[in-house]
Order: sequence, then C-alpha cells, then structure tokens
Amino acid sequence: MLKFRTDLLLKKQGLRGNVPYKAAKQIGVIFTVEDKAKHETVKEFIKKFEQDGKQVKVIEFLPSDKQNYEFKFDFFTDNDLSFWGSITSSDANKFVEIPFDYLFYLDTVPNPLMLHLLARTKAKCRVGRLWDDGHSYFELMVESDGIVKTLVDTMHRYVIQLK
Repeated sequence: MLKFRTDLLLKKQGLRGNVPYKAAKQIGVIFTVEDKAKHETVKEFIKKFEQDGKQVKVIEFLPSDKQNYEFKFDFFTDNDLSFWGSITSSDANKFVEIPFDYLFYLDTVPNPLMLHLLARTKAKCRVGRLWDDGHSYFELMVESDGIVKTLVDTMHRYVIQLK
C-alpha cells in the first residue's frame, strides 16, 4: 500500500528546481539509522551547513533492530506506519511540510518509508545517491561507492558549487 501511495505522490509533483547554495537558508536531512559510524558522519555533514549559516532540520527512520544514538534527531519507526500505508508520526508529517531549499537523503540503499517522505516533501531540490529508479525522487543524484562518508562528501562538494 505504501508503494502505491508513493507512486501517486510522484505523479502529482509540481516543478522543482534549485536555488544557489549561497542563497539557500533551510537544509533538510533524512536517513535510516544503521550504526554509530553513520550517525557520526551525519553529524559532521550537518555541521558543515551550520558553519555556512544554514538552518538544518533532520529526521531519521529508526528500524526496530537498531538503537538511537544520542536521541539528537527527530525520528519515526515502523510503528508510525498505518495499515493503509500512511505515516502517522507528527515529527515526520511536520518535516515534509517544510519548504527546504535542499533536502539530502543519506541512505546508500533505498528505504521505502524514506522514499515516501521524499515524494511528499515540499523541498525545492532533493539530493540523493544515484540508482536506477531514483530519477523520480531527486533533482540531483550523485554517484557513490556505497560508503556513506563518500556519499555525503560528494553531495556537499557538488551542492556548494551550485550558482
């Protein structure tokens, strides 16, 4: 049911684009919790934007078999998915309403719940890893070797060059 809802959202999308990085004010970051190393990489990534004066908002998906490191970010879980494929988390639902200038998806393997959020978001430019079916979800896709640190470094390098 979630996949069906996501596909409908993708068909209804309006035009998106990007703003020059220097003019960007709000940055969004979404990711699935995996391990402590990814958590630390995400924190470093966020710090780069904050040092440039950007406001950064983060939401993470916390699988039932993972632990939440520091409880630093808003999160949602499998329990926040209704029978009909709706995400019921108030944090996730507030997050998708924010008109981010850039929204970064930091998973190296697509997660259906996060893809649903990407389809719902009001972000102007969604940035993620290149994969075969990703073109509907992103305005900017970057190649990566599957290592999160490489992915975030590549994303940052490209986005700060946008004029």
